[in-house]
Amino acid sequence: MPISFYASLLDACSSTKQLQNLKLIHARTIVLGISGHDFIRVKLVSSYASCAQLQQANLLFSFTNRRPTFLFNSLIRAYSSLNLFSESLSIFRQMMFALKPFDCHTLPTVLKSCAGLSALLIGRQVHGAIVVNGLASDLSNSTALVNMYAKCGDLVGARKVFDRMHQRSVVTWSAIMLGYGMHGQFDEVFELFDRMVGGGERPDSMAFTAVLTACSHGGLIEKGEEYFEMMERRFEVKPSLQHYTCMVDMLGRNGQVEEAVKLILRMEIEPDPALLNALLGACKLHGKIGVAERVAEKFCSKECNYLH
Repeated sequence: MPISFYASLLDACSSTKQLQNLKLIHARTIVLGISGHDFIRVKLVSSYASCAQLQQANLLFSFTNRRPTFLFNSLIRAYSSLNLFSESLSIFRQMMFALKPFDCHTLPTVLKSCAGLSALLIGRQVHGAIVVNGLASDLSNSTALVNMYAKCGDLVGARKVFDRMHQRSVVTWSAIMLGYGMHGQFDEVFELFDRMVGGGERPDSMAFTAVLTACSHGGLIEKGEEYFEMMERRFEVKPSLQHYTCMVDMLGRNGQVEEAVKLILRMEIEPDPALLNALLGACKLHGKIGVAERVAEKFCSKECNYLH
């Protein structure tokens, strides 16, 4: 079989994240004596990175002579997806020192890592690189900038990027709403949501997470209940565990523990530890020991740690 055949198989493993198949194909390339071929080795690094096998990916990377941009992108993205943001930025620095050109797929992930570390200075430098290289009109780069500035606490910077965008996705709207919500500017969140809907954008699960989180942090129960009801009734967005957790947290913060329990009992999905801990935390805060015991008896195992 030609090398291109095995390269295609490795690409398939990368896109489907089939680690077992990847290992089998890797073994086959070793048997055939082609695993050291630059083209195959690049594919192996990218595939192991896609499968979150970073130790193996780095080992192969260290022996790779040909290091194209997409290979650096694969490692940057793999580290960032595991919230290893410092390591992600370290690979980006290696890429810069190697004088490799970045493309439109590189910087959104770098900006995500900047946001995860609240590394505003690096984020601003990346913003400069985006502008200088003519990538400011790219939707994914602009959205990543909004997210980075918002999570780093620079809402003015986030809003400047947002307002200059000629095109926005629901991800962009959600990023700016989450930013305002994180910093207590709840009226801005609701205004932006109305603008988004009024402009014809259909809110998705992430957008509702943004508004419900704002309602929870602001103690705005009526608003929260309004948006929660709106999800399915108006926009046919089925509430996820994240949305239920926002509602339970909102009700619990305001002492409406029994209402939170009723909401959980109406759920069509099993509560997870994050949701149950939010409820048990509210029980502890408001002295609802009886409620906590009922919840623990019905739902909890060792994951519920507020009773210990």
